[in-house]
Amino acid sequence: MRTSQPPAKNPSKAGRVFRVTSGNFLEQFDFFLFGFYATQIAGAFFPAGDEFASLMMTFAVFGAGFLMRPLGAVILGAYIDDVGRRKGLIVTLAIMASGTLLIVLVPGYSSIGLWAPALVLAGRLLQGFSAGAEMGGVSVYLAEMATPGRKGFFASWQSASQQVAIVFAAALGYGLNFWLSPAELSQWGWRIPFAVGCLIIPCIFLLRRSLQETEEFSRREHRPTMKAVFATLYANASIVILGMLMVAMTTTAFYMITVYAPTFGKSVLQLSTSDALIVTLLVGVSNFIWLPIGGALSDRMGRKPLLAVMSLLTLLTAYPALAFLAQAPSFAHMLEVLLWFSCLYGLYNGAMIPALTEIMPVEVRVAGFSLAYSLATAIFGGFTPALSTWLIHATGDKAAPAYWMMFAALCAFAATLVLYRRIAARAHAPATA
Repeated sequence: MRTSQPPAKNPSKAGRVFRVTSGNFLEQFDFFLFGFYATQIAGAFFPAGDEFASLMMTFAVFGAGFLMRPLGAVILGAYIDDVGRRKGLIVTLAIMASGTLLIVLVPGYSSIGLWAPALVLAGRLLQGFSAGAEMGGVSVYLAEMATPGRKGFFASWQSASQQVAIVFAAALGYGLNFWLSPAELSQWGWRIPFAVGCLIIPCIFLLRRSLQETEEFSRREHRPTMKAVFATLYANASIVILGMLMVAMTTTAFYMITVYAPTFGKSVLQLSTSDALIVTLLVGVSNFIWLPIGGALSDRMGRKPLLAVMSLLTLLTAYPALAFLAQAPSFAHMLEVLLWFSCLYGLYNGAMIPALTEIMPVEVRVAGFSLAYSLATAIFGGFTPALSTWLIHATGDKAAPAYWMMFAALCAFAATLVLYRRIAARAHAPATA
């Protein structure tokens, strides 16, 4: 039997939350930067005859990183279920850092030709492979260390930490937009935020190295092999698929209101870069507030009611809200609409994260969570910017991205009802047998 290394001291729960979510901060910081500086990255690495084609190629590479997430979820998720949360999360951080460094250091298309987009794609694939298990590993760690009865509140800090990254990235972008000219920003200024991300990597490594293993994992005597993990995931494929559909709304809404929002504000609504950045910054603050509230509410009233109500409200209000914004674009209207979406996302995701940790078999908790989350991100969230750009181009309707958001909400609503009906039936099965 393998044993986990016991910590020399017992840090506070707040300290453990900070240590484990630090990698989430870096991951979302880099992902947000790629979406926000899509126009500049398109010019540097994907020059094309027209702006639409160049932007689509950039967003396609952005989305390609998400296609690696399911592979990372299974391989790295199984590794974390085997060796432990602490060791596994150090590995995911190392892979993520490698992808970020690669993107920062690659010269432009004008210098090395096709090698430029190829290397950027490689960096995105490394980031995606790592992210496949990062969020699952962090979420499970938080759920396993949570105070009894407060699992939703503790698990919600996985997503809340990402909002800090959004606020930091938006604030940094606002400063660069003030200090640099548009030409300087396009030529080299967009690399500065990525370089900042690289500079904080050593600090996050130190935080992760001092992380304490969860008591629940340390007490476990038998841990599954990689083959056993695959077999268990296959046997529980329906749970993974339902979990994926639950995540569909959270990942679509998140990438709509954060990663895609600045491009939507600038390119579609013709708002200033500063306005789009300020809105995104305030949305990050709003998300940070609503996520723990959603987690705490789900602890009190149950996961199902919150999941069902928030997904239904998204289904009913997504198009009217975006249509209102498209018809009267302004800073105030964009802020109103995105803050509404932020409330729906925050309350839903605050309940969804702990729900997903609870429905997965305990022996493959990280791999199952990560696979469900990664499949949803690959199919729904990762391509939200590209699909939103295409929908507007194809229909001529600036509110068309709402159709994709509504579809994701419908999937989440249906999956919630089916999943909790199954759970209720299983709970009553012994009494009726």
